[in-house]
Amino acid sequence: MGAEHVVSVSGAALPGQFGTPARPAPAAAPLADPLGLGRLGARLIQLARGEGGSAPRARVLCVASGKGGTGKSILASNLAVLRARRGQRVLLVDFDAGLANAHLLLGLAPQHDLSHVLQGQVRAEDALVAGPAGVALLSGGVGRHILANPTRRELDRLFKALRPLEDQFDLIVIDHGAGVSYATVTHLAAASTLLIVTNHEVTALSDGYALYKRAHLANPGICVGLVVNRAPDEERARSAWERFHGASRRFLGHAPELVGYVPYDLAVMRSVEMRVPVTLLEPECSAARAIDAVSRWAPIDLGREERAFFDRARAALR
Repeated sequence: MGAEHVVSVSGAALPGQFGTPARPAPAAAPLADPLGLGRLGARLIQLARGEGGSAPRARVLCVASGKGGTGKSILASNLAVLRARRGQRVLLVDFDAGLANAHLLLGLAPQHDLSHVLQGQVRAEDALVAGPAGVALLSGGVGRHILANPTRRELDRLFKALRPLEDQFDLIVIDHGAGVSYATVTHLAAASTLLIVTNHEVTALSDGYALYKRAHLANPGICVGLVVNRAPDEERARSAWERFHGASRRFLGHAPELVGYVPYDLAVMRSVEMRVPVTLLEPECSAARAIDAVSRWAPIDLGREERAFFDRARAALR
């Protein structure tokens, strides 16, 4: 599918919105340090020394899906990279309960992950690893049984350990595992902004709807956006949105905001194989341009609350 079908944020006249002719996207500005290792490496040293300063508390964006295989982690990791390229201090937390893959998508090999933080082996700051474009990653680990089904007490301890990170970043993107786990529900109860990633297939839409319903039960005030990922074409993306919107309005009385759709693009497969985010590897491909539009969704910049996110998550456990 061509770049002319990129869908942008709903409610704004941006390239590729349903029924709107696309305009060429401006070329990405060259980076002096594409991987951002030097800048973030110095930042992590500052954190370890307690030199974080008094920066405002981070905004938090939760990214989730009702079922596996929707491409949620690809979207979350690329969104984090794009935000970091714009000069924001961005942390990506892979909360996929022992089945993490964000480190693979970013081409990283972390020595520590959430399980080490939970067990008190390292501080959360010390588990961070510098990634492409200056994004920081806290990996969820692979095959970590302690993360598969954590108790309320374990989650409370983990959230308490993660709380200091909110003072060190502008934006924290939390990549949740598929479905509605205990940890996910507590995050949904604490979150102000949620991005649901689905596909056009009926199973993905059904599970995405169940996640949306659960999110509003846990947190009626949450702002929810929907992305239809890997859409074969604009017609099927539009049809998927209309079905999701119609069911939500009919049975719940409200619906999420359509953030956009990301077209099926072989460039994404190439980026996964090369372990480089597609927005860096092929920034002008149709999928990368669509993800760039998603990353500009306005509520992401409004996701800061008076009370810290992880403090609210701890309260939701009780």
